[in-house]
Amino acid sequence: MANPLRIFVVEDEMMIAMLLEDMLADLGHRVAGVAMRLPQALEMAKATEADIAILDINLDGRKSFPVAGVLRDKGVKLIFASGYGSPGLEEPFLDEIILKKPFEPDDIRLALARAAG
Repeated sequence: MANPLRIFVVEDEMMIAMLLEDMLADLGHRVAGVAMRLPQALEMAKATEADIAILDINLDGRKSFPVAGVLRDKGVKLIFASGYGSPGLEEPFLDEIILKKPFEPDDIRLALARAAG
């Protein structure tokens, strides 16, 4: 890929996080960081330099929207991952890109292309 993106991954299921890391690497992108719990994700969101974040909406029973707010304020583009699809989104994130689980590499590629504009 000519312009690899820096992707911050927030996912509470280790196997999905590892799969996502592999898919992103295969697509030519760099994983800027991986967080699995809300407190860790909030801290990393403040410090991590990323172009796009892929956030699981439900992190061990807690919503990732506070992390999304920090990232959005920094200008990071957002992609939400959810088994529920767009009904899992809440204000003010209703217009963000949704990546429905389970996803394939092509789904990720398309979502990243949309987010990158």
